[in-house]
Amino acid sequence: MRILIVDDDEPFRLALRNAFLRRGYEVSLAGSPAEADASLRETPPQYAVVDLRMPGGSGLDVVRSLRALPRPPQIVVLTGYGTIGTAVEAIRLGAINYLNKPADADEIEAALQGKRPPLTDDVPSLDRQEWEYLNRILADCNGNISEAARRLKMHRRTLQRKLQKHPPKV
Repeated sequence: MRILIVDDDEPFRLALRNAFLRRGYEVSLAGSPAEADASLRETPPQYAVVDLRMPGGSGLDVVRSLRALPRPPQIVVLTGYGTIGTAVEAIRLGAINYLNKPADADEIEAALQGKRPPLTDDVPSLDRQEWEYLNRILADCNGNISEAARRLKMHRRTLQRKLQKHPPKV
């Protein structure tokens, strides 16, 4: 079984590689959509795990490339910034599942095999959702606090105080 892992977060990518190697998979790694395209030309995978947001392109572009293969793999899309719109788009393009980070190898493997993860009552708190939203906007602004505060219509110091707190528990 061959799996392609496409993620710009190197420590996460390497941790997944090690977990899937222990499970008996042949693993290919890519840190960007361009690297993923190069890997696809060498040996097409049966499975693929694709991060949604990466520098140099979108994971949705990788999903399109994977689905264009003569024998498309089972694809799971991962993201730290999940929205309903991107989830719908990923599924529409051919991904079989869409998981929020952090996802572990067990969850990813279950999703690749079409199994549903066990349901939990862990609904994120409003404080957690706000913290994730603020960090997503800050990431969209390339770390520029002033620009993020303008987009959020919030005072810069207030945004800094909220971001300095530890992430709220789920």
